[in-house]
Amino acid sequence: MSPSRKLAELFLDRNPKKSLLKRAAPPEDNPAFEEIWAVVGAIPRGSVSTYGAVARAAGLPGRARMAGRALRESPKEMKLPWHRVVGAGGKIVFPRTSLNHREQTRRLRAEGVVVKEGRVSREAM
Repeated sequence: MSPSRKLAELFLDRNPKKSLLKRAAPPEDNPAFEEIWAVVGAIPRGSVSTYGAVARAAGLPGRARMAGRALRESPKEMKLPWHRVVGAGGKIVFPRTSLNHREQTRRLRAEGVVVKEGRVSREAM
């Protein structure tokens, strides 16, 4: 059996009830996600933070990707200010032609944040 097939069988068991992906806890039950959501919710209007800074503030240094995942999986009812979180150096991480990039840019500008060439101003950080 090929290594890729072994890996696929490990993570995607043919029985959906046994699949590791299906057994993952819902995001609301993840204490790390809850900490990240609390930090993001506290970012003031007109300010931005990076994924890495959010992770550090949540007590999860080195977990910038987890911060991104937590935002992606947050319940819509929470209405988190996801647009106030950017990549390292103030870069909007979505592809420039995507709806998410345009929406994040629009929301940040509506709060008075300067966005130029896909990056936010240093003053906002």
